[in-house]
Amino acid sequence: MPAILIVAVALGACATRTSYVDLYGQAVPVSGVERTIVITPDTRHVNVEGGETVRFVSGSKQFAWTFNVARTVHSFDLNEVAPPGMLDHVVRAYVTPDPKYIGVAAEAAIDD
Repeated sequence: MPAILIVAVALGACATRTSYVDLYGQAVPVSGVERTIVITPDTRHVNVEGGETVRFVSGSKQFAWTFNVARTVHSFDLNEVAPPGMLDHVVRAYVTPDPKYIGVAAEAAIDD
């Protein structure tokens, strides 16, 4: 029995990730969001800050996203997190580090 469990765990560890959306943050309600970015047909990229919540508007459609990104994420295709049919062209989101975590690793090293 334990051999079957080991094989199952090993195979699960080898599974290929097909989506990284969980590393990009999460959708939130559009109400109460302070920053709005209007996406036009000419918009090719947007600049946001880690930890920031932004409402995106394209025509009559809108959604909001909180950019609680993984430390290794610096940019991603906004179309991956936008509701289906929201964007009709590729828009790249460039994410700067969340300022509340800048220097945290250095401070932790000093404390050790």
